[in-house]
Amino acid sequence: MCVNDLVVQGAEPLFFLDYFASGKLDTGIAATVVTGIAAGCRQAGCALIGGETAEMPGMYADGDYDLAGFSVGAAERESVLTGESVAEGDLIFGLASSGVHSNGYSLVRRIVAQSGLGYADDAPFAAGSDLGTALLTPTRIYVKSCLAALKTGGIRAFAHITGGGLTENLPRVLPDGLTAALDTASWPMPPVFDWLAREGGISAGEMRRTFNCGIGMVVIVESQSAPAVRSALEEAGEAVYAIGRIMPRDGGVAVTYSPDSAA
Repeated sequence: MCVNDLVVQGAEPLFFLDYFASGKLDTGIAATVVTGIAAGCRQAGCALIGGETAEMPGMYADGDYDLAGFSVGAAERESVLTGESVAEGDLIFGLASSGVHSNGYSLVRRIVAQSGLGYADDAPFAAGSDLGTALLTPTRIYVKSCLAALKTGGIRAFAHITGGGLTENLPRVLPDGLTAALDTASWPMPPVFDWLAREGGISAGEMRRTFNCGIGMVVIVESQSAPAVRSALEEAGEAVYAIGRIMPRDGGVAVTYSPDSAA
């Protein structure tokens, strides 16, 4: 999440530091966690240069731990992406997510509880996987592919689709008077989201305000540069969908959806 938030500004992640706290340190758990962090750093092309480990008896229950971290990146001042250059007619690409990523888990836990399933039960939407493992599929790290796309010179903006989904994240990179007009039929809805919507009785609008719904990163690109950008993203291993276009709007910014009109 940290490095994806950096690359949307046109920055290259340089390093990451972590903080691990527990009542009593379990070295096996701590080693597993740090191994996972190191794997993420390799995917992002940044260094894990240190961290902090704290034991605080009485603060945490046995077996519980608290994990946090941060990343630092760098960009040339004149190349920082702000969204100011986004213009009418720009194309919108969506990069496939790997699943729920890191948002909406309060609602996920509630849906699982009401479904009557346990986390060790078979996942109804992922053959061969238990429910807990399927729901905790790691967040896709988009750094290397987005940096490759930046080198084409046609990028107007990136939007990392986190809490608030497409509905609330895309407007952050749109100038006043523009809307992101999205075609909901242009990308596949991953089975996990179909299951969550059905099991929880969640409307399309609420799903889009809570989850990424299959699009983890949005790329806004100058139309003439679209083929080169798409090629760079696909060569870097991304599943790329042409999901919409930037259109004029009478004041303010927004995201609009078709073929249905749910917000």
